Parts: sequence; structure tokens; C-alpha cells
Amino acid sequence: MDRLPEKASPVLRRRFVSTGHLPPPQQTQDLIDLSYRIFRDIDEGENYAAYPALKQMPADLFGVALSTADGRTYAAGDAETPFTMMSVAKPFLFAIVAEETGAEEVRSRVGLNATGMEFNSVVAIELRDGHYTNPMVNAGAMATLSLAPGGRAERKWRFVRDGLSRFAGRDLQVNDEVYESVTASNWRNQAVARLLYAHERLYFDPVAITDLYTRMSCLEVTARDLSVMAATLANGGVNPVTGERVVDDLSCQHTLAVMTTSGLYETSGEWLFDVGVPGKSGVAGGMIAAAPGKGGLASFSPPLDRAGNSVRGQLVTKHLSQELGLNIFASAAGPPRASDA
Repeated sequence: MDRLPEKASPVLRRRFVSTGHLPPPQQTQDLIDLSYRIFRDIDEGENYAAYPALKQMPADLFGVALSTADGRTYAAGDAETPFTMMSVAKPFLFAIVAEETGAEEVRSRVGLNATGMEFNSVVAIELRDGHYTNPMVNAGAMATLSLAPGGRAERKWRFVRDGLSRFAGRDLQVNDEVYESVTASNWRNQAVARLLYAHERLYFDPVAITDLYTRMSCLEVTARDLSVMAATLANGGVNPVTGERVVDDLSCQHTLAVMTTSGLYETSGEWLFDVGVPGKSGVAGGMIAAAPGKGGLASFSPPLDRAGNSVRGQLVTKHLSQELGLNIFASAAGPPRASDA
């Protein structure tokens, strides 16, 4: 991940750590506003080219939002601009399926370990013993989706859309234009689904699952929506805005663990080293980070790096993780023992 611009360096004070609290509300909003200004002019990366509708998105769009565990939301830039979830949907899919079927069912039939390869890799399926994958890459997400309840595709779809809508706190709808564009060009996902099915690692019709996966990916959200969704994972499964319990706390724990190991695909290790927060990206430019007990951070910026992760999204998340104390590995020493004083 690229370092911060030089002009950003004076604000890196690292005052807040994972064992503390978020800054006061006005200071938090000021940090969100400042972070937006610091990174809005970054012009690196390219829009995802495989799907024409995503390639045509304005590259200068950039929004940031933070929703806290106590229900506050802070935003800057294009935080209300709608875009499609794409792979950012994967953690929430895993959470609702694990809640319904049990996490051990997903572990035994899909797998959990990172592949270390691209998000749409076919080779990864062939190389792994038992043809296991993980729920944060395309193959594993489709396998997870195939475990969703329902003997018919439409029942599975209702389960998925309703579950993700509850995370967002509002009804999510499919962007038909993007859905048509992806459907016309998702040959690789079709191949992945058929290969999984041939290896008995897909548990429903591969054509239907590819379509359901495409529909899920084309659900439309904003950065504000994603921040609420991520905050729900950070808040033990209770949506901090609506107060509704979406999944239980154990399902959140398992989801954050899977995000930690493979949410940023083959760059997940560098992400943890630099940012230290469970995260997930999507090729439309969405990105989330969930800091347990604190809240959810989301960003939207279409230009991606070679691994398929938003360039501005990574930079602003790294910066705010440091400034807001979101890094789950960062701690401060406790008070000295009385005998040491």
C-alpha cells in the first residue's frame, strides 16, 4: 500500500488505540472531512474493465462514511452516491448463511483458508486439497450462496436480499443496468461455478447460482449504507441505527475472522500490517472495515490497484485507522502495578 502524501504526515498522531474510545463527535467529523480532502485528488488506479458498466463510472467519485456502535454516522464527499456492492457483499452473505446453517457447515463444505491467489482464480480451486476455497473469493462466495436455505432459486434470493437489507437498515434493490452488463460478460464466474459443481463443492445448480451471485453483487448501496452494515458486524450483529439484531454475536466473530484472513485477497497480509482492521473490497470501488466495539468505516472510489482493491479506499482507511484508533492490534500499556509505582 502506498504511503500517505507528505502533506498528510502532520496529522498522524496515533493518539487513539484499539483499547480506547473514538474521539469526540466533532473531532471525528473533522478527521473524516480532513481525510477526504487529503485523498480526493489521488489519481492512481483504473476502473474495473471486465464489466463495461463499471469501467464507465466516473473515476473522480470518492466518498467516506463512519458509523459508530452507538448509532452516529459521519460522512464526507460522495457518501450518498449509489454504486453496486460487488464483492463487498461477501462478508454479509457469509454471516447470514453461517447464522442459518452453522459456521461449521460452511467450514466443512466451503473452506476458510486464504488461497493467496486472485479473487476469481480457477487455478486455486484445482490446487487446493479437496478443492476447498474461502467465502471471501468468488468461488467460495458462490459455494456459500449455494448453501443458503431454499430448494428454489427465488427462495434463496429472498433470503439473501432480505438479510443484506437488514444489515443496511433499508430495502436494497438491484441496479438493473449493471446487472445486465455483468450478466453479459461474467464468463469467468460461470466457469468457476461449473468447475466447483464438477468437484462437488457447489451445492445447487451452477447456472442459477451464477445468476444469484450476480444479482447479489449488483445490489445498490452507498458508502453510508456500507458503514452501517460494517458497524453491524462491529456491534455484535445489532444494527446500531435500527436497533434490530441481524445475526448473533458468534456469527459476527466468525465473519470478522474470515475477513481478517482473506478480505483483501492476496494482499490481506499487507492490509493487516498497514491497517489492522478486518476489511473487504469490491471491484465497483466500495470498501469496508469493521472495528469491533467501535464501528464500521466505508469508502467508495472506483479506481483499483492490480489486486482489485480501491486505491483511495485503502489509503483513507489506513489513515483513519491510525487517527481513530481502529487497529485491533494497537494497544496502550496499562497503568503500572502498585508494587511497581
